[in-house]
Amino acid sequence: MNFERLNPMTNQVASSASAMTVPEAVAVAARATEGFNRWRTLGPNARRAVLMQAATALESRKDAFVAAMMAETGSTAGWALFNLGLAAGMVREAAALTTQIGGEVIPSDKPGCIALAVREPVGVVLGIAPWNAPIILAVRAIAVPLACGNAVILKASETCPRTHSLVIEAFASAGFPEGVVNVVTNSPQDAAAVVGALIDHPGVKRINFTGSTAVGRIVAKRAAEQLKPCLLELGGKAPLIVLDDANLEEAVKAAAFGAFMNQGQICMSTERIIVMDAVADAFKRTFAAKAQSLATGDPREGKAPLGCVVDRKAVTHVNELIDDAVAHGAKLLAGGKSDSVLMPATVLADVDSTMRIYREESFGPVVAVINARDEADAVRLANDSEYGLSAAVFTRDTARGLRVARQIHSGMCHINGPTVHDEAQMPFGGVGASGYGRFGGKAGIDEFTELRWITIETEPGRYPF
Repeated sequence: MNFERLNPMTNQVASSASAMTVPEAVAVAARATEGFNRWRTLGPNARRAVLMQAATALESRKDAFVAAMMAETGSTAGWALFNLGLAAGMVREAAALTTQIGGEVIPSDKPGCIALAVREPVGVVLGIAPWNAPIILAVRAIAVPLACGNAVILKASETCPRTHSLVIEAFASAGFPEGVVNVVTNSPQDAAAVVGALIDHPGVKRINFTGSTAVGRIVAKRAAEQLKPCLLELGGKAPLIVLDDANLEEAVKAAAFGAFMNQGQICMSTERIIVMDAVADAFKRTFAAKAQSLATGDPREGKAPLGCVVDRKAVTHVNELIDDAVAHGAKLLAGGKSDSVLMPATVLADVDSTMRIYREESFGPVVAVINARDEADAVRLANDSEYGLSAAVFTRDTARGLRVARQIHSGMCHINGPTVHDEAQMPFGGVGASGYGRFGGKAGIDEFTELRWITIETEPGRYPF
């Protein structure tokens, strides 16, 4: 059986994918277990060569990726091409890591004992990727695990099954042994059962999940029952602090990009702009004008910087946050509610802790502006959240920016840059309700290998009996 994904703009069928059952998903895990035994024996340069081919294969499917993302998620062509470019870079970075999976010789107190710490592949890695940056996040879920010698299963999002399947088709064409690279697609109503069965499968040794905090908790609990490590990259409520000595022009540009890129549907999206009183009026005036200049349009026409949000559920959620904020005294500086998936860039000022938008992740094109009395108050407000993924600080004083950045509870913080920033070689991840573990670069090696202690005795043994 198949299930269908509808285009959020047209409500026409965007794609159709196999609605795998639990037994079918379990069979995929069994194939992956067999594939692992073939892939793990290949040397690092052999793995590197195949991964480099995978990067080229991804790029060769440019037109198919753009069409799939526009149809399934309503993304703009620009966002799809950005996804593809960064994802190909991630694969090439993973390829470069194959010879960086090292170890060390540890001095031993035992005469004649050579003690080694070595990193080895763990088995099958289950990657669960979301729809909002579908090429980037699908590739991130599998590239470094493959570089480390593991087999992988990509559990595709029900929102973009064609886009995620294209990723696996590209990898499969690159020359991986049979069973090493796999995809599971399922209908929305079967998601819990299918994911649970995959987590429980004895061949699956690691789980990485990118998505909501609520679902991340479920995944972590299920994995904990099997004593399997997880890497979780979850929700965010990223603060961008504008200090009283900030370059306001630069802060406005970065805040608009961070808040409205991909219609605010990025885990790192700027959700809270915290501005010191001394510059608040000037910032809000300029920022509101910037937001008002950002047109929203049909992504198929490619004439506007903002496209559509993913579905009507997202529209309802953002509208409710706007209503609640205004009812509690917030001022609407730009945009407003929408009756369609084409939502305007919306700015709410004078937001405080009585409002839902102060704490709840919007995951849409709406941002809250919050006044701070001074630097200490700005830090307090930034940390007044259960989330801790990305953050930003704007100031002309670099030392001051670093001092503030080090006080913010987040996995990542950018001084004089936007909250939305990702590079393949960087340790990417959060704290608190934003999850734990790190994707990217050598940090990814630690997540997807097992560290083992091996000794070699070079002298006769001396024992007490």
